[in-house]
Amino acid sequence: MPDHRAGSAGGATATRNMQRWNVKLPSVHRVSQTVAVARAEGPRAVAQRLVRRAYQGIGAADLEFPLLPEDIADSGSLRLPSSAGVSGSDPLTIGWLTTPPSAGSGGHTTMFRMVEALEQAGHTCELLIYDRYGSSARSHEAVIRANWPGVRAAVRDARQSVDGPDVHIVTSWGTAHVLARRVRLPSTRAYFVQDYEPYFYPRGSLYALAEDSYRFGFTCLALGNMVAECLKREANVQSVLVPFGCDTSVYSLTNVSERSGVVFYTKPDVSRRGYLLAMLGLAEFHRKHPDQPIHVYGEHPRGLPFPVVRHATMTPAGLNELYNHSIAGLAMSFTNISLVAEEMLAAGAIPIVNDSELSRADLHHPLVGWARPTPSGIAGALSSAIDGYSNSVSASAAAGVRRSWSTSQQALVTAVEAAAYSG
Repeated sequence: MPDHRAGSAGGATATRNMQRWNVKLPSVHRVSQTVAVARAEGPRAVAQRLVRRAYQGIGAADLEFPLLPEDIADSGSLRLPSSAGVSGSDPLTIGWLTTPPSAGSGGHTTMFRMVEALEQAGHTCELLIYDRYGSSARSHEAVIRANWPGVRAAVRDARQSVDGPDVHIVTSWGTAHVLARRVRLPSTRAYFVQDYEPYFYPRGSLYALAEDSYRFGFTCLALGNMVAECLKREANVQSVLVPFGCDTSVYSLTNVSERSGVVFYTKPDVSRRGYLLAMLGLAEFHRKHPDQPIHVYGEHPRGLPFPVVRHATMTPAGLNELYNHSIAGLAMSFTNISLVAEEMLAAGAIPIVNDSELSRADLHHPLVGWARPTPSGIAGALSSAIDGYSNSVSASAAAGVRRSWSTSQQALVTAVEAAAYSG
């Protein structure tokens, strides 16, 4: 006969072990809930819930915080070494403090345009890469050389030292905190603000830390009127305006014949890119226009209820070709106007942009499709673009865009020099 006493002892030992290791068995309610989810939504939904519970249980969300704890600064107690300025005849050494770049990053591409402009003006730039996870500067340098070959700047690790340059330029709220905490020697400090970054988050700690970075006393260089207005209205900070440009050396009208379909850059895990709203709007658009192909590129879209033409890694030249064969495209962004909007226009495609007073401050083209940020608003704007399409519309779209980034680059060079030479 089986020895029930041995089984009872083994069960008690297992229970004690689970208590010691803080292992919690699922409740009967949770098990039944999981079974119900599996029946209603399938095994994928169950897997997602299990992963989410594990993610929350081990505190993995902490890994998304962009700073090491010791790099958090506080404008209320900040005391930075002041700069006496540089002689107006001397070239500057300029350190750009930035996060690791990845191929295709729009924010880094705009930053590197400004780096090149300063180098062409006779100044020396270096890139100070801050990665809280400790990856090597050498690996990031390989990415930079492969994707932005016009940049001559040396690359080094910001965790070792940020001191040395005459001028420091930070590129995000996280790197602003790093500079405020780590700088020891006098320098001119500037902040190239490409988005109003508190809007990346709900109201809370990250929102407050991002907003506080604008109060560190750096010279704020605002890309576009929306960011400049947000800095003034929300953070009570004045800035120098750096206007938008458009890279018409890459994006231009090459197709003056027939077009079809719409295109969308997918970023499912970046809330400010409006992925959920766009997918709901595209689903409604597809019901109205099932004959129009929907092209997507970027990160892999998930759970789409309509067919798409999926494009993998796209070069700028490949994007220009895709835009030149599309009637319209979605250019969603809630923290600054997306560069994609004017690039689409340059290629003759009509961008559909989430409407707001702030967005309209930087995009004045009469053919932009302004959409209420709702599924029906997005679908309606896409439908209007399809219904109103003609070859002449594409030509008019391309004719009204800004022609380069030269005005923007000169504005930034002038602002940096003025700050550095005046001290």
